[in-house]
Order: sequence, then C-alpha cells, then structure tokens
Amino acid sequence: VQLVESGGGWVQPGGSLRLSCAASGFSFSRYDMSWYRQPPGKERELVATIRSAGGSTNYADSVKGRFTISRDNVRNTVYLQMNSLKPEDTAVYYCKTPQGYRGQGTQVTVSS
Repeated sequence: VQLVESGGGWVQPGGSLRLSCAASGFSFSRYDMSWYRQPPGKERELVATIRSAGGSTNYADSVKGRFTISRDNVRNTVYLQMNSLKPEDTAVYYCKTPQGYRGQGTQVTVSS
C-alpha cells in the first residue's frame, strides 16, 4: 500500500489550496478514505471522510463550509479542496485508509 500526498505549501489567510493523495497497492474504489491533520504540538484530528462510491461525505465542524473532499476512482486519488484558509488550519495533512495506512503527509502553513 502506498499513499502519496501533495499540494501543500504556504498560503495567506483567506487563500486556497488543493491537496491530492495518490493511492496504490490496494482496491482504492472499495474503501472509504479520510483526510487527517496534525497541527504543531497538538493531537491528530479527523478532517473529512468520503465513502467508497463518493456519494457521502463528513467533515469536522471546524472545516464545514470551507473544505471539500472528493475522489476519482479511476485515478485512485482523493482530494481536499481547502478554501478560506485560517492560521489555525496550519498542520501536516495526510490521507488515511480504514485499515490505518497513511502517507507521509504534506505541510500546510497559513500565515501572513
């Protein structure tokens, strides 16, 4: 199993980023996928989950209305569109499978 996140970086408050997680080594389309984040010095938290077929999503209250999770079961990729970013969104973001596999993460920094 391999999960490779990309798309992180530095952005000013109010800006946007789109994260990608390319998956391989398992039947991607059969599994729900999630994005987690770990802010510096804080506990890891669940950001968003998307069902295997892509029809149902769930979000942490802190990101509802600003973040959108989506997936492409042909490209075996899950995305996280992040809009109206805030400094408190600064964290390492990574995707995760229900079995607990996760990538190395991608750093998102929101500051002026």
